[in-house]
Amino acid sequence: MTDETAPLRPEARSPRGFIDRRARDLVAERQILTAVSAVYERYGFEALDTGAFEYADALGKFLPDADRPNEGVFALQDDDEQWMALRYDLTAPLARFAAQNWETLPKPFRRYAFGPVWRNEKPGPGRFREFTQCDADTVGSARPEADAEIIAMAAEGLAAAGLPAGSAVIRINNRKLLNGLLATAGVSDERQKLGVLRAVDKLDRLGPDGVRLLLGEGRKDESGAFTKGAGLNAAVAEAVLAFTAAGGGDRAGVLARLADIIGGSAEGDAGLAELAAIDGALKSLGVAEDQAVFDPAVVRGLEYYTGAVFEAELLLETTDEKGQPVRFGSIGGGGRYDDLVARFTGQPVPATGFSFGVSRLAAALRAAGRDLAAETRGPVVVIVFSQDDMAHYFAAAAELRAVGLAAEVYLGSSGMKAQMKYADRRRAPAAVILGGDEIAAGTVTIKDLDLGRELAAGISDNSQWREQRPGQINCPRSELVATVAKIVRGV
Repeated sequence: MTDETAPLRPEARSPRGFIDRRARDLVAERQILTAVSAVYERYGFEALDTGAFEYADALGKFLPDADRPNEGVFALQDDDEQWMALRYDLTAPLARFAAQNWETLPKPFRRYAFGPVWRNEKPGPGRFREFTQCDADTVGSARPEADAEIIAMAAEGLAAAGLPAGSAVIRINNRKLLNGLLATAGVSDERQKLGVLRAVDKLDRLGPDGVRLLLGEGRKDESGAFTKGAGLNAAVAEAVLAFTAAGGGDRAGVLARLADIIGGSAEGDAGLAELAAIDGALKSLGVAEDQAVFDPAVVRGLEYYTGAVFEAELLLETTDEKGQPVRFGSIGGGGRYDDLVARFTGQPVPATGFSFGVSRLAAALRAAGRDLAAETRGPVVVIVFSQDDMAHYFAAAAELRAVGLAAEVYLGSSGMKAQMKYADRRRAPAAVILGGDEIAAGTVTIKDLDLGRELAAGISDNSQWREQRPGQINCPRSELVATVAKIVRGV
């Protein structure tokens, strides 16, 4: 066969920013989703699932003014020439759903949702184009207590997901405070305000000196690329930096310091009053001062937030595969977005919510040595010796499955040694051996693979239990299920 006639073979590769996930990743994420969803339901939130695609114009501020709206999102044109885009988050679809069904919904409408979202952005370490989120939102309540309830749920959800006490904190701010500060300083241009928000949002990465440059004329990074700044004068820029540094200590103390900085603007005072109401509700809900703090440096990057904003930060020490320290930072966030539904209806509809980055949280737990799926085991493997005895093998697997034990019959073509290696790679708790001798005698041999892994790992506790637990058991065929169940379930 010549090069010209050889079949074209595509390279097996994953698209940039998309990853393949095996059972370990999927089980960890599923456990987080199950735990957090249970918290949302205890608070009375209703499950909702919207489609993966939304009409592009429904995504609003995420899209540029261009003929093809594919910057930031993955978009395509339907056969009716309308542009659709994969959802960027779970909030914009909720706003569309609420506007579309407002007359029939209970008000306020309390919903939670989870699923994949897609962002057409440059991928990087820990930054993917597809990832899973889990949100809870209240639509139709302007009360600060609605924000507080979302924050309390987020704190409870972090604990339910597997984070120990003191390993995460929710940082809270209010956009109205910074708006009030800028108004007092005479800054009214919306683009300039947005530049300030974007600059402050980089505080944890660039530090005060870098943000000071972005608040002013701009900043040149290490590569030589220049980012235009917000154009504030030096005095206003220093006032903004002083505002961001007013956090620390109990929530009441932060409010007192902010009151001195804001300068008495109407919008700033409204923000302070909302934070004070949130503080009171958090105390009633039992959210401790170290679980949720007021931090003026938190502004959140999305434009649609109108009031309170919150961000969950991981405090656990985490390391990468090479044992090097790695910082995960934010593992979730949210806030109040009172104008999003109004884009569709023209009528103000207050809303607030929080979103967990499920994929990011699972990765962070693994990096902190708290892998939720580390002990996930595979199925019991029934070893195959002869094609003539397949009925015996499948009968054994069916009996195990009937009592809720995962089991499979080996359907490859390898010998016993390779099959045992296969069972170990599947992390099977046990292997069932029904050779000709066992079948003729009405017995079964069961290898305890969990015990073998413990011995190989040099685990020294439970020594008495291990001495009483044989690594291989031969028992009557009628005792197969009870014997395997004892290995798998420990009873």
